[in-house]
Amino acid sequence: MSGIGVPARRLEDGPLLRGEGRFAADCNAPGQLHMRVVRSPVAFGRLLGVDAGEASTLPGVVAVWTAADVADLPPIDFRMTRIEGLAPFRQRVLAADYVRYVGDPVAVVFATDAYVAEDAADLVFCDIDELDPVLDPLADPSPFMPETQPGLLSEPAVVRKGYGDIDAAFAAAHRVVELTVRVGRHSGVPMETRGALAVHDAARDILTMHGAAKVPHYNRDAIARMLGRDRERVQLSEGHVGGGFGIRGELYPEDVLVCLAALRLRTPVKWVEDRREHLLAANHSRDQTHRLRAAVDARGFILGLDAEFFTDQGAYVRTHGGTVTDLAAGLLPGPYVIPAYRVAGHVRLTNKTPAGTYRAPGRYETTFARERLVDRIGAELGLDPIEVRRVNLIPEDAMPFHRGLDTLGTHVVHDSGRYHDLLDRTLAHVGFDDERKRAAERRSAGEAVGVGLGWFVEKSGLGPKDLVRISLAGDGRLEIVTGVASIGQGVETALAQICAETLHLPIETMRVVHGQTDRIAYGMGAFASRVTVMTGSAVQIASAGLLATARAAAATMLQAAPDALGFDGGVFASPAGASVSLQAVAAHFEASGKVLAAEGEFAADHMNYPYGIHIARVRVDRETGGVAVERFIVAYDIGRAVNPLLVEGQIAGACAQGIGGALFEEFVYDEGGQPLAASFVDYLMPTCHEVPDVETFLREDAPSPLNPLGVKGAGEGGITAVGAAIAAAIDDALGRPGLVSRLPVSPARLHALISGR
Repeated sequence: MSGIGVPARRLEDGPLLRGEGRFAADCNAPGQLHMRVVRSPVAFGRLLGVDAGEASTLPGVVAVWTAADVADLPPIDFRMTRIEGLAPFRQRVLAADYVRYVGDPVAVVFATDAYVAEDAADLVFCDIDELDPVLDPLADPSPFMPETQPGLLSEPAVVRKGYGDIDAAFAAAHRVVELTVRVGRHSGVPMETRGALAVHDAARDILTMHGAAKVPHYNRDAIARMLGRDRERVQLSEGHVGGGFGIRGELYPEDVLVCLAALRLRTPVKWVEDRREHLLAANHSRDQTHRLRAAVDARGFILGLDAEFFTDQGAYVRTHGGTVTDLAAGLLPGPYVIPAYRVAGHVRLTNKTPAGTYRAPGRYETTFARERLVDRIGAELGLDPIEVRRVNLIPEDAMPFHRGLDTLGTHVVHDSGRYHDLLDRTLAHVGFDDERKRAAERRSAGEAVGVGLGWFVEKSGLGPKDLVRISLAGDGRLEIVTGVASIGQGVETALAQICAETLHLPIETMRVVHGQTDRIAYGMGAFASRVTVMTGSAVQIASAGLLATARAAAATMLQAAPDALGFDGGVFASPAGASVSLQAVAAHFEASGKVLAAEGEFAADHMNYPYGIHIARVRVDRETGGVAVERFIVAYDIGRAVNPLLVEGQIAGACAQGIGGALFEEFVYDEGGQPLAASFVDYLMPTCHEVPDVETFLREDAPSPLNPLGVKGAGEGGITAVGAAIAAAIDDALGRPGLVSRLPVSPARLHALISGR
């Protein structure tokens, strides 16, 4: 029996290893048309017209739509973080009046063949009066659409938060330490690009979209609203998904268009983007600049932090609303006390691809900024940066620690944590002093080797609620129906293990149904490291409910009091020695025309906060500016690990993405707003050569009191402090504290820093 804590192998892997995976591109329907999107070739300009005449005459082309054909559709609305002032900046499914980034959809072509659709799209002519693009998010706000919406400027909102007496903190400061840092624009690049197949069953008047991911129930409701349909007549179906990372599964223009086309054209419609489209049109992320001022005492204790930062949101505000900026503002203080805090987070629009969330949104950026600041404090005061952290960490006896501000609509309350203990244990586990000593010896011998550390606090378990339904058949098959989505994180295995912990049944007999909106009334999907906390707790509640129902039935069958029955190995036993299996009880229910089943709902109005430390050892090539990551350790306290093997996999994968953002990945543009990283030739991703074997130091010292399992999320902590740790290690390698203030530290950028250019 593989219950909680067992490193069980994934249930999901069988069909994937056998080549039986069914991804969005594998979905087909008889008579389907293929959709191709015509995208703006310029970054900013007045859209004067779209000429589809030549494209429409190409054999096999069924229809070509422009903005006029979809004028009745509203803009795509927000799923999260509705901040006042953002609504006018939402994106429409096809551009009208203006195009605002290279890749902005201006038309769609429908044809009987994917290649014909692509050829026809190339024949569509866009008449655009090109304007100078806005590419610098720090520049003064400028008109959003100058002629049609002249009153709208490119700063739609400023997120302000704070607590404590910031002026008194600076008045009492021993020193004021200032720092400006930037994290470049990069994003998740899943193995599988986006895609969808929409099918309308006219007989039942049911529209089904295959290829859903991440938030099927929300997207179902949003598509239904936009198309003016009852949500019961729209279904979303999730298959296998080649990675989510925040970027996949949001509601994009293409999702709405493919559904509308299936209804209007009365035939199935399929769309699959190519890699260039994905790099141009799917959500970008990061791209923040932080200006920090810290009032510190002689010990390096931060009395107050005054922060201002700018988020480059790109051309429009998509479904995330102000999520990234709000999270950055709310979680910038991290694991430190910081008794006074003031922050202003500017949401700025530019003529780049719209930005959204990417694994640890707002935390990767702010962790880099905050940890660079702590290192700067140590350097300016002549203190060991480890000791500066130790002096600032929230003490265990202060838990739960109420931060005095909110994010994502919930109060920031560090639910549990042993921060000092984790620091001591991690340094001992890694042999940090020896690492430093060996690095110093190698530097003396001429190598540029350094060791760096970064602290982080994550958030997980975002509510408000999750629902699960469990049923057991007489043949022993158990089904768990959830509203969650599986984006590669091992959902089926983890939820089955939680169920097995209560019901003592083999996880191999369990089937976890997810991402099917027709199977369960509601579900929040998979984001914000919420699945194990929220859905897992609902599974535990449902499992306990099913066990209680079965116990009552078994007591009748065994002629014993329910409380007198023992339960072990999936079998009830009476004091007299008689026994009956859970499966036999289920069969008894079936014989009576019933089903042994239970529902579980778990609700939470607070997130919980896992935390950890990243340590990196790097070697710098002074001649080329190249950085080799020789060793990387992630210490992470997640309260309780349902499956340590899955957690380690999550950490390693996230760490690889963090290394990409720290050293390689960046979307760059020329002065005309043309993207210079629209293929894997220019958008560099780390390979197994650049990513070391990631060492994990998994701790379960501070279970969360906010859910019955004590768990905290594990999906994002592997990426959060990567940039901070690598930057500190590069500084150490070159003996230049504070050298790295911008990510990614590309070879060219680092070589210029080394050369003093």
